[in-house]
Amino acid sequence: MAKSYGDRQVFDGTSLSASPGQRIGLVGENGVGKSTLLRLLAGVEEPDAGEVRRPADCGFLWQESPFAPDATVQDVVDDSLAELRAARTRLDQLTAELERRPDDADVLAAYGDQIEWAQDHDLWDADRRAELVLAGLGLAATDRSRPLATLSGGQRSRLGLAGLLIRQPRAMLLDEPTNHLDDEAVGFLEERLRGLPGVVVVASHDRVFLDEVCTDIVDLDPTRGTASRYGGAYTEYLRAKRRERIRWQEQYAAEQVQLDELREAVRTTARAVNHARTIRDNNKVGYDRHGGRVQKQVSRRVRDARQRLDELTRDQVREPPNPLAFAATLTGSPADDRVAVSLSGVAVAGRLNVDRLDVSTSERLLVTGPNGAGKSTLLRVIAGRLVPDAGAVLRAGGVRIGLLEQEVRFPDDEQTPRQVYDAAAGPDPVSLAQLGLLAPRDVDRPLGRLSVGQRRRLALALLVATPPDVLLLDEPTNHLSLSLVEELEDALRTAPGAVVVASHDRWLRRGWKGAELSLLNGAIV
Repeated sequence: MAKSYGDRQVFDGTSLSASPGQRIGLVGENGVGKSTLLRLLAGVEEPDAGEVRRPADCGFLWQESPFAPDATVQDVVDDSLAELRAARTRLDQLTAELERRPDDADVLAAYGDQIEWAQDHDLWDADRRAELVLAGLGLAATDRSRPLATLSGGQRSRLGLAGLLIRQPRAMLLDEPTNHLDDEAVGFLEERLRGLPGVVVVASHDRVFLDEVCTDIVDLDPTRGTASRYGGAYTEYLRAKRRERIRWQEQYAAEQVQLDELREAVRTTARAVNHARTIRDNNKVGYDRHGGRVQKQVSRRVRDARQRLDELTRDQVREPPNPLAFAATLTGSPADDRVAVSLSGVAVAGRLNVDRLDVSTSERLLVTGPNGAGKSTLLRVIAGRLVPDAGAVLRAGGVRIGLLEQEVRFPDDEQTPRQVYDAAAGPDPVSLAQLGLLAPRDVDRPLGRLSVGQRRRLALALLVATPPDVLLLDEPTNHLSLSLVEELEDALRTAPGAVVVASHDRWLRRGWKGAELSLLNGAIV
């Protein structure tokens, strides 16, 4: 299969197959084509070459609802159940026909096919499943008569996912399905997907989700120029990638040594015969015969060495590219441990209510809580981006605070990352390339052509060019590649100053070493 957009080749000769019961996770750098591959598999887009074969019963999780804004929650539920209800009606009809014509081969065959379909889709449990799914995804209390236009983006996303789980198609294609889900809902989704009899293909940055759900991982690795498949879940994939990288480096190093030896052999073997040596005992015939034989041997050795050199040069593995590695210090180094920011009686109407919170210059604080709990509001208050309706926020003199928000916007999409960075980074900054947040090919591309993740990396680069004393990160792992997330987490553990992180990322939270603060309805619990 091949697919291009203009002069950008996304896929070339890519193959992927999946059998019932397999759950395949798609991983890779931002922009390598995970969402494109899902759209091709779903038939939303067509490949430029090759073919895609899919079951007729194929479900795709749209990022935007395909329903009209005035459609209601109940309309979505009814649409999800429509095929199942029609199948139930058809099965009842075939049952009645079979009673009248028990020896009719066509009726018997149709009845058998319908029974198989019903079993695959758990037909008799469909209505109960609908209620369980809506409850499991946090939609049970949602008024079924509400128009979709009145729902939040997160609610619409969860409703679209609910529709697929109710339908239970033979192939399910999911693009970042855990977005907008709390821990309980993600756990419910993992359980439902593990129990499906059909195929699941999912693109996700949620490492715990990939570990809990997937039977295989497909890495759309741009350094290899192809898709590589690994058996097992995310943890097994990480181990395999590390072993593969080591083998690649060892093979490259061994081939370079062999190439150097062959080049030296070609250079020195050709000079092995001393054509200036004198004839002994005036034996010209013997000299010519011996010299000619030696010359032939030398020529053959040179020819063989050159042939081996040409073959190895042509077929050698290319040098493993340096992975994008985060190489910055996230925070400044505080001179002493003191309170950097203090909140007292802080309230933001309907969003935040904090009696007391002190953040020291050496703080390690993880802020957790469900969507809408007030995590982003708290970070914006600490950073001074939002003035509270009540209470006091005191910041120590000389303390610099930096905030990476979830939504990153730049005023001019025609500017390049290099231009933005050079203008804002101040005197003698670390170069943008050295930070390891953007690939060299991206630093001179217009901002408008960068992905959301790449723009967030640039925003982080602007923060750490002159590291703040207190770094506030709102969902820092969103839209970042999995490899870069690992690098960022290592940097968080070693930052000398204060770090406050608000995150849903369960993998990050599992490995967190520091204090935790949980918010619920804007209050600390």
